[in-house]
Amino acid sequence: MPGAEPGQSDGKPTLSVVIPCVNEAACLPRLLRDLQPLRRQGHEVIVVDGGSSDASPELAGHGADRVLRTSRGRALQMNAGAAIAQGTALWFLHADSRVGEPVPAAVLSALEQGGSWGRCAIRLSGDGPLLALTARLMNLRSCVTGIATGDQGIFVTRSAFDAVGGFPAIPLMEDVEISRRLKRQVGRPACVRNPLVTSSRRWEQRGVWRTILLMWSLRLAYWLGADPARLAERYR
Repeated sequence: MPGAEPGQSDGKPTLSVVIPCVNEAACLPRLLRDLQPLRRQGHEVIVVDGGSSDASPELAGHGADRVLRTSRGRALQMNAGAAIAQGTALWFLHADSRVGEPVPAAVLSALEQGGSWGRCAIRLSGDGPLLALTARLMNLRSCVTGIATGDQGIFVTRSAFDAVGGFPAIPLMEDVEISRRLKRQVGRPACVRNPLVTSSRRWEQRGVWRTILLMWSLRLAYWLGADPARLAERYR
């Protein structure tokens, strides 16, 4: 268990890591193991289960400070976790991510230097030059546009999160929309260069080029005003 209460660390930022999950029993324990050093430093980990039919909630109980059960919906789950978080900053991670040792320290450093929000670089877990190129292009796109996606581990101070009203209650593109709001109201994100490892299963299951084209078409449609519910149907 953490050695100190979250939110009490002599003015330094404290993190509440919020992990939404649904049926992630195969991946979640690895991420929780990665986060144990952070817990021992006095930060907290919150898992928000959206109705898993596998052992995800039970497994979460062995590595998280708190486990919530909510209806399914990533924005809803993340907002629920944020509502009970005690840290001065929130860090949202996908359950299939891996967090290398330097990453939490880099996130905390960005916050200590005055960053109100930011994201991490990513590396895809699979092998092959095409996946490596995909990750580099995702990182470049985010740096150029100032827009982050959920698999990039968005972190944000509590005050900035509250100022934009948290994640919008939409079924897809909630990460893009909160990035737009934060960029407009707070400023551009801090970019942590230490990479998270993001599962490449989506690209491997659907095909790399097919997934790239799908995601770009969905983002373009969203920018043009498409209904997020219809986009979620296309994504599924």
